[in-house]
Amino acid sequence: MKASKITLCLLSVLVGLGVLSCTPVKRGEYASGSATLFCDEGFRNILDEEIEVFEYSYPQASIVPFYVSEQEALDTLLADQTQAIIITHELTPEQREFMKKTYKRVVRQNCIAVDAVALIANKNNPVSALSVDDIAAIMQGKITRWSQLAGNDTTAIKIVFDNAGSSTVSYMRERFLSGDSRLSDNPNAYAQKSNAEVFDVVKKDPDALGIISVSWLGDDLSAARNIPMDKRVADYQNETDTVASQLTSEVNIIKVSNPTADNDFDPVAYKPYQAYIATGQYPLFRKVYMISTASNSTVLHSFYTFMTGFVGQKIITLTGILPYHMNPRVVQLK
Repeated sequence: MKASKITLCLLSVLVGLGVLSCTPVKRGEYASGSATLFCDEGFRNILDEEIEVFEYSYPQASIVPFYVSEQEALDTLLADQTQAIIITHELTPEQREFMKKTYKRVVRQNCIAVDAVALIANKNNPVSALSVDDIAAIMQGKITRWSQLAGNDTTAIKIVFDNAGSSTVSYMRERFLSGDSRLSDNPNAYAQKSNAEVFDVVKKDPDALGIISVSWLGDDLSAARNIPMDKRVADYQNETDTVASQLTSEVNIIKVSNPTADNDFDPVAYKPYQAYIATGQYPLFRKVYMISTASNSTVLHSFYTFMTGFVGQKIITLTGILPYHMNPRVVQLK
């Protein structure tokens, strides 16, 4: 999305909402008003629930999300066309200084979660585990057929990802490719528009290997959304409750091993459960940050506080990824 298009989009939203500014509030209170937040599309599943609970709890507050590529979210913040984004890396010291000098903005950034990049296959696919080296060979086009991994299926591995600008694709490129190589250069790689589409393709196509944020695979959040909002909010506020996230059974979630000298070449493969993300035994993980330039008396700062507080962090546990400020345990692993 070009800067001019983003500007027009923002103006239309803000005109419709009527107001961006918020009235001053005392410490500990939540501001009222409306504001935008730009977020990598991979985290839509998390943010939709966070916003719904926040707005229910604080009816005078409204957060309008835009789901874009990670680079678009960053560019929008640096152009001062939004004051909050969610991406998978912090701003550099140079970027923070730029915001301070150019727009008089103080940057706050907080890790809100540790996400895992999951590999998923069709339920009828016999491949259940891959090593990090296997994944590298697939991404680099050295392994191209399922028969090179397991079984007699000689069809090509169809690598399915959300879009070329997503944080998930950026992670896989930085982890497994070199130089200017791109995942889309692989002739067997196919871009979709969203993580939801990746999930749907894998459910239908036995030759597909999906790359997806594990936040799309947690069954607990789907179940929670069937509960009335007042009961959901009460559950999120229950500090004595233990949350154990279960992953979907609609697709085959690939286990991943990473035999290295640091772990005595442990060949055991792990699924991206929260416990294994926390210990690093599941090796494909990255941090997720909320970055805000909003002042203290704004609705965006209130939402920033909410996301990094107990309820905001507990919502994250239901998505299957690891909340950064809580220590959930998984009571059932399969």
